[in-house]
Amino acid sequence: MGNIEGLPPWSGSIDATVASAVLKAIHAMSRCRDLVQAFPEVLQYLHEALPRWTFAIAGRTADAEGLRLIAVHAGGASGCSAGNEVVLGAGPCGIGLEAEQPVLRLQGSRLWCEAPCWSKSRVQFVVSASLALSPNEDETDTAAPDIASEKSRALAAMKNLAQALEDQLVLRDFPVSDPTDSTGTDTLATLSGLEPLSMDESQVSWQGMVGTSKVMRQMYSLIERVADTDATVLLLGESGTGKELAARAIHALSRRAGGPFLAVNCAALPESLIESELFGHEKGSFTGATERRKGRFELANGGTLFLDEIGELSPSIQIKLLRFLQERIFERVGGGEPVASDVRIIAATNRDLQRAVEEGTFRADLYYRLAVFPIVVPPLRERGADIILLADHFVGLHNRANTRKIRRISTPALDLLTMYHWPGNVRELENCIMRAAILASDGVIHAYHLPPSLQSAISSGTEPASGLDAAVARVERELIMEALKLERGQTAPAARRLGITERRLRYALQKYKLDPKRFRTKL
Repeated sequence: MGNIEGLPPWSGSIDATVASAVLKAIHAMSRCRDLVQAFPEVLQYLHEALPRWTFAIAGRTADAEGLRLIAVHAGGASGCSAGNEVVLGAGPCGIGLEAEQPVLRLQGSRLWCEAPCWSKSRVQFVVSASLALSPNEDETDTAAPDIASEKSRALAAMKNLAQALEDQLVLRDFPVSDPTDSTGTDTLATLSGLEPLSMDESQVSWQGMVGTSKVMRQMYSLIERVADTDATVLLLGESGTGKELAARAIHALSRRAGGPFLAVNCAALPESLIESELFGHEKGSFTGATERRKGRFELANGGTLFLDEIGELSPSIQIKLLRFLQERIFERVGGGEPVASDVRIIAATNRDLQRAVEEGTFRADLYYRLAVFPIVVPPLRERGADIILLADHFVGLHNRANTRKIRRISTPALDLLTMYHWPGNVRELENCIMRAAILASDGVIHAYHLPPSLQSAISSGTEPASGLDAAVARVERELIMEALKLERGQTAPAARRLGITERRLRYALQKYKLDPKRFRTKL
């Protein structure tokens, strides 16, 4: 047990099978325009991870007081079906309705594990899992490894699913009415026609940035708060995280949205040109200056100027930039006449500017002028399930640009994507998916299509060092995983599907450290 890489930071301790189910559930809800229609798929994923349990999700009804069941999986086993009213204090969903936190409770011979989903100070959903105990099972016997494990895994699943639902309601700006409002605007009909406040049709993109993780939502909130002001913003983050997209979002949400947005990479221009590029020059100011030229500060008048890699500016340019931030005037190269410009500055850097100040390579007064409102753009390794959303997004970009379509990304490939640490962040992921899409010949991105940097012994479970042996091992491991998945963890049918003996399959399972139980969906 431990924190599973690829899950959001609130996921806590959760085993690999449940973690995979929760990730798939988050993915299903995030990409679905109609949140309610995603629930059957969500419950199917949970059932695959916890086959002994039955599941249900309840939502608030039009009377704004009670809840009724929206989706039920294996409902006949628990005597419930979609549309049933939820009874307070009774399963399914009534136990979680009266609780503030995830709860476990024994009622008769059935163990209930339920969690409420809160929004605007009220319970909007309840997720429920129930387990029928056999006569020889004792729910109170924590020493019994089977029941203790079942309880902890179900509790982790319900807790994480409820949190994921809360995240979705925040992202979609869930329209909850006042309890005293007789119109009852928070109906299930409203749920099934959810329109996000500021997200686009994909339901996972905000102002061009793909992601629904907690750290990204925190960044979106900061952008919305500062956008409508003229405060200087400093975007901090590693290369490839999408700092320019964040700058464009600030501009698009500001009063300057109708004005120009200009971007300058301060590290891409030599020192001899950067001053002229930023501030412009007068005719004859240097060799080749045959006419007066406006700089970016002047061209961005009435709009926003994005200065990327601000930490690479030379000391002389830092002084001129500081003067502009203080007085809102500058002088062109070779000119003595002050020029005023009404432009908002957004700066970005992947350097530690505070350390640069301490080392004397960056002016302290300029740093404090720039860092009026700092925003950290999180690295991809901290964004959890956003990795899957971004991978799907880049597959979509590939499909729109090419006639050869990619239908899906295989499970082993997704495992590798979520386990990798992504030093190059979103830019590296995009290049990785585009490369894999080109290599894929059957419409599916497999693990062996991913770059060698993702194919470590730890992430793929393969030990051979030679190129051919490693490639063969990766293909063999993936084919075995697909067969086990299709045969629900049964080794004999999986061996027949692969055309090998069961003994050979058992040897391969041991070699690649694969547990068939992971793929079982029923007892």
